[in-house]
Amino acid sequence: MKAKPNSPDGTELVHIKKQVLWPFPEFRNRSDAGLALTEFLNPKPGPNSIVFALPRGGVPVGKPLSARLKVPLELALVRKLPVPTSPEMGFGAVAIDGSRILNEDMLKYMRISESQIKSITDEVLIEVRRRAIEYTDHELAPSVEGMDVYLVDDGLATGYTAIAAAKMLRNQNPRSLVLAVPVSPRSSITAVQSYFDEIYCLITQASNSFAVASFYTDFHDMSDEEVREILRRAKRNLENARKKA
Repeated sequence: MKAKPNSPDGTELVHIKKQVLWPFPEFRNRSDAGLALTEFLNPKPGPNSIVFALPRGGVPVGKPLSARLKVPLELALVRKLPVPTSPEMGFGAVAIDGSRILNEDMLKYMRISESQIKSITDEVLIEVRRRAIEYTDHELAPSVEGMDVYLVDDGLATGYTAIAAAKMLRNQNPRSLVLAVPVSPRSSITAVQSYFDEIYCLITQASNSFAVASFYTDFHDMSDEEVREILRRAKRNLENARKKA
């Protein structure tokens, strides 16, 4: 199911709290952004929900939401496909199941061949699978068939990683798929909108140069160990919450 600007009953499907022209440090860190995002969503706990975070940066953002919902925090293992001559740039993204999205304009502009696309995709998938074992000791995430799925990241840039994750999750036929991010360019919200049933974003920037890091005071590169520790704490907190229920 693809999202529309409005649902048939007139309900807004894209929820934006604030629109700005220039970036500013709104959040102390990713955890702070996650708390603010959870308050904005104000979700009701439900056993049929699950939260997926895009690692590494989406993990601390997703933790407060999974705690509010009292559901597991899982990883949406997706990675950018880097441009050969400029690895900081991406020409798309691929998920651990092979779901892929390509930026056709970038491919033409950078003259990236089909053989290069295949080679780079294969290399990136090796790294994605390494991360799966590193973080969770297994490659396969739980099935989300019939579930309400929340996909979380620390912000959108081009939106290609979110799209690849959405394609992967859609393959399992969830009941609904919601994207939740603290910040994004307005254009990227438009680009990803058709892949989600609802989108929640605290701040969109309408124009000018955009960088996710500009909205954070602390936006350090997270380590694998930080990710593992957050996942361990989330799992432990969920077990304790369920024991008390």
